[in-house]
Amino acid sequence: MMTEISLNILDVTENSTRAGAKLVSILVKADTGQDTLTVSIKDDGCGMTKEQAAQVTDPFFTTRTTRKVGLGIPFFKYAAESTGGSFSIQSEVGKGTIVTAVFGLSHIDRMPLGDISSTIHTLIICHPDTEFVYTYEYDDASFTLDTRELKEILGDIPLNTPEVSQYIMEYLTENKQETDGGALL
Repeated sequence: MMTEISLNILDVTENSTRAGAKLVSILVKADTGQDTLTVSIKDDGCGMTKEQAAQVTDPFFTTRTTRKVGLGIPFFKYAAESTGGSFSIQSEVGKGTIVTAVFGLSHIDRMPLGDISSTIHTLIICHPDTEFVYTYEYDDASFTLDTRELKEILGDIPLNTPEVSQYIMEYLTENKQETDGGALL
């Protein structure tokens, strides 16, 4: 089982890129009033049939040929539900997939969010052909990083250029701190 929610986000988003997604939207939303932490990952990849979407939470189902089990989604589902939360997958062939996990924010069994800034940074740098829209919300405060906007500003300079990569990491880290004041770990 993964020890941090950010690692689950990494796993699901890697699935999105393998599914041919050109755009992946990631939302991490903490609502202290509702005592929830919602993670939503939406992609425009190849999508799944209704049968595949129904089976994807089974650890003994995988579409990959390199191994016979797929534990990422089942563990993510278990992690959310064990906190009194919920888990859902919506998918349509040719349109994409939305994975949503809702955690009990203050539940003793909620795993830590982990280093979400490094996770998002890694996804952006390692998948230069995929566009990412990352939104982080903590109650009424939020910020968004959209790689399409960065690329428009930078022109031909790749996001994985060392200086740009460093800027992205600093942007993510500083904005998370400003948004939640270090409250969500």
